[in-house]
Amino acid sequence: MEKVEIKLREDYIKLGQALKAAGVAENGVEAKFMIQDGKALVNGETELRRGRKLFDQDEVTCGDVLIKIIK
Repeated sequence: MEKVEIKLREDYIKLGQALKAAGVAENGVEAKFMIQDGKALVNGETELRRGRKLFDQDEVTCGDVLIKIIK
């Protein structure tokens, strides 16, 4: 499994933005469909909201990529 860390510049990052920043999705439309199809897990639970706010220490799994959010 590939691991990617995203360092927060603000207090949070939205799920769709995190998928793009990690290179999992090429653009917002692709991220939207991945999330709608239930392919994104936030802290082990399926998340269907593209605007879900991710904070320090949250983990997103999408396919074979693990994204760790750090402050």
